Amino acid sequence: MNLGQLPMVYLARHGETAWTISGQFTGLTDLPLTERGERNARRLGERLKGLKFARVFTSPLQRAFRTCELAGFKTVAAVDADLVEWNYGAYDGKTTDEVHHLRPDWELFRDGCPGGESVADVAVRANRVIDRLRAGDGNVLIFSSSHFLRVFSACWLGLDPTAGRHFVLDAAALSIVGYQHGRDDPVMRLWNDCGHDGD
Repeated sequence: MNLGQLPMVYLARHGETAWTISGQFTGLTDLPLTERGERNARRLGERLKGLKFARVFTSPLQRAFRTCELAGFKTVAAVDADLVEWNYGAYDGKTTDEVHHLRPDWELFRDGCPGGESVADVAVRANRVIDRLRAGDGNVLIFSSSHFLRVFSACWLGLDPTAGRHFVLDAAALSIVGYQHGRDDPVMRLWNDCGHDGD
């Protein structure tokens, strides 16, 4: 297969929310974008303008769905519940410092969240998405949240899902995963690119 014909998966993290600014874990809490977050999303849309996607998927959470809409893909996007952010359970809305006050040695990708998901739980969802994507052809665009996309990317690359802890992802960042020599050779082609965001 020609390298140019190997499909790529574009990963778009949602734009800024109030908790992005404060550093609070935002799992299933359904926050809207800030005004800056809406600008992030429009600029992401400008960056993606002219690209053709066989399929577009978005998390049902409004921060991802609204990013998808403002980027210009609402009419062609399918909502996929597997793309929701990590369920942080009792830690939803808390900052890392607040959690460390309760559990000084806590690490999300190792320990998961009480009343929420473990990294293995998130990886099950990520791998379901990957299996569906690998069964199709053409480039795909996904709108989701930071920690889910980090686990997804680790799983795409064949790494342990805990490796996602090393992949920092900013608001409205664009990343791309795909293949190099063939479908048995998954690679990361772009990571955490925010060059389109002028703020």
